[in-house]
Amino acid sequence: MDDSVPNDAKSKEVVRLWRAWRTVHEMVADREYELAEEEVNISLDRFRDEYCNPDGSINVKLTREPSPSPSSRGKLQFSARPSDSMLRKNTPAPTAANPNPVPDCGPVWVEFLTDKQFGVAQIRQFAKHTITNNYKTGIMVTHVALSPAARKSLASVENLAKIECFLEDDLLVNITHHELVPRHVLLSREEKAALLKRYRLKETQLPRLLQKDPVARYLGLKRGQVVKIIRVSETAGRYASYRLCV
Repeated sequence: MDDSVPNDAKSKEVVRLWRAWRTVHEMVADREYELAEEEVNISLDRFRDEYCNPDGSINVKLTREPSPSPSSRGKLQFSARPSDSMLRKNTPAPTAANPNPVPDCGPVWVEFLTDKQFGVAQIRQFAKHTITNNYKTGIMVTHVALSPAARKSLASVENLAKIECFLEDDLLVNITHHELVPRHVLLSREEKAALLKRYRLKETQLPRLLQKDPVARYLGLKRGQVVKIIRVSETAGRYASYRLCV
């Protein structure tokens, strides 16, 4: 954090949003969506220039495509397309019944929302925008946690789009940058099949990683996907283990 930042409420809010904004971009890039380097590694000064008013407040002028959420934080939203690598990892294996499978991933929409309460109405509004504009995944960054009813309502749109919610407070630090968090690498379907064949395993015999695990949420893992976890040991050097997302 820049130590020269004035110690006032507006500046503190800008720094918080900059940190969360940067973490979200790192998260989207780590999932292998296409983002330019300058989008991911945005400086605090450039964030201020692009997303703040002259008085230091966050720009609340809506500039995105039609059907904006009235509660969004102005220009703090973006979209990204999946890279070729991401498409390959998310394409089912060809079968006789489906010789030309299509990827089960697509563009992502990310939006910062300012609602002080987050219930079913806000979920429906966000989901409508995500689905109407043909996004496969929608990521909400909110001030407050979702209500139990709102979380339950997410299941009603799962077949149309994957909607994820992150608290702004949870994005102030990128958990994957912590020295105690090993590197997690998502395996493609081919790599998963080769792993199971090599060790003569069924996937249910692999150690498990819960879908609600912080790193699993960061990577947007789906049930059935396998990650390679690379650790560093003073005695063994680098070694890998594997976990199945459940």
